[in-house]
Amino acid sequence: MSVIERDAAPVAADAELEVTVLMPCLNEAETLAVCIRKARGSLAREGIRGEVLIADNGSSDGSQDIARAEGARVVPVPEKGYGAALQGGIAAARGRYVIMGDADDSYDFENLGPFVAKLREGHQLVMGNRFRGGIKPGAMPPLHRYLGNPVLTTIGRLLFASPIGDFHCGLRGFDRDAIRALDLHTTGMEFASEMVVKATLNRLRVTEVPTTLSPDGRSRPPHLRSWRDGWRHLRFLLMYSPRWLFLYPGILLTVLGLAGMAWLAPGPRTIGGTTFDVHTLLYAAVAAIIGVQTVGFAVFSKIYAIKAGLLPHDERLDRALDNLNLERGLIAGGVIVLLGLAGAVTSLVRWGEAGFGPMLPSDLMRLAIPSAAALAIGASVMFMSFFLGLLLLKRR
Repeated sequence: MSVIERDAAPVAADAELEVTVLMPCLNEAETLAVCIRKARGSLAREGIRGEVLIADNGSSDGSQDIARAEGARVVPVPEKGYGAALQGGIAAARGRYVIMGDADDSYDFENLGPFVAKLREGHQLVMGNRFRGGIKPGAMPPLHRYLGNPVLTTIGRLLFASPIGDFHCGLRGFDRDAIRALDLHTTGMEFASEMVVKATLNRLRVTEVPTTLSPDGRSRPPHLRSWRDGWRHLRFLLMYSPRWLFLYPGILLTVLGLAGMAWLAPGPRTIGGTTFDVHTLLYAAVAAIIGVQTVGFAVFSKIYAIKAGLLPHDERLDRALDNLNLERGLIAGGVIVLLGLAGAVTSLVRWGEAGFGPMLPSDLMRLAIPSAAALAIGASVMFMSFFLGLLLLKRR
């Protein structure tokens, strides 16, 4: 059950209410009032029928009373976390569109018009871009501005072919029903990445507008923890991309490993005065084994993610799975195992010809290493075929 379902019953969008400005709140008494005033002022100037909604995550500094005094609506969200608060707020929003932003007075709530204009054009997610709009002095720590945000955004754009240039801008607008249909799960800071990733994967109409970032107006430290939350964002991006986490590295290791074994099987090779022999052959075999198993993980994780609703349906995977079944996997794995056994028997015969006495390692291991690798790969393929069959039982 999602956070949205637990924390608030679904609220039908008010036909006369176009925009809900949503602010997650946890002890924001210092800056909450000014944020609400700016948001309400922007809605009034633009002639937009809207509301300001505060998703309170358990404030103990009177933030709830401040919000009500400023004309905002307050919805309590008991489950802790940035994502949990926003999911509870989205569920309770009454506007067709939601514009969310932090209540620390760093985001430009006075200029909501560009977000609404893009939403009215039919875009379902409109991201703010602080790097295009302007980051005021002291508004973003150098670690975030020059390392964290650019690196994580680049990774997100690479892994998911996203057009967004500022993955972690907290000021963003979206079509409420379209985002709820994505079934967002995360409860922490990675919620920001999940929204962009799922919107991209589900082919929503996504765009961005410039926005400014000002220094945090609070006297206390922010809730964000740079390294912890940065890792959570990176972990999320990798886990949502089985291709980059498993498939591509697995294919690379498999190809390099098999090529290395084929290159060294006839004998040692010398390049620029450096000789590569059975020791390199052993590492090539290990690379091939790990590569095959990693490709298997890619397939398993993609199937699981689709079944769990984490990733959208993939027709290419369906076509590939139509050609895969338990019997074919067992046959392929069995053939590889038989090749490994043939090599092992040949090695034993050669040892017998030497009277089962001492032999030069390079003479025997050149055949024994590929044989052992074939046994391991073949057995892995057979066991992975059984597991794939289990995953696909319901699908079949």
